[in-house]
Amino acid sequence: MGAVILLPGVLRPEAAGASRLEVAAPGTVRDVLAEVTARWPRLARRLRDERGELRRYVNLYVDGEECRRMSGLDTPVPDGAEIQIIPSVAGG
Repeated sequence: MGAVILLPGVLRPEAAGASRLEVAAPGTVRDVLAEVTARWPRLARRLRDERGELRRYVNLYVDGEECRRMSGLDTPVPDGAEIQIIPSVAGG
């Protein structure tokens, strides 16, 4: 079954305009991001830094829970999970 990633409008151009991405990799957030890197490398560069960590300004929720408040990249992603990506907004 896998999981579904919901993309905000600002990131959709990096995934050919898709608002939803289906990934086959249940397991952890790290596994899901590895699949994103293989299938949508431009999107992956917006999500991960050069060390492979989630960028500071990217918030990733697994079934409504922010992954940094759980186990970070090792947060479990159950089959059928919904992953929402929300970039931080800053400015003055």
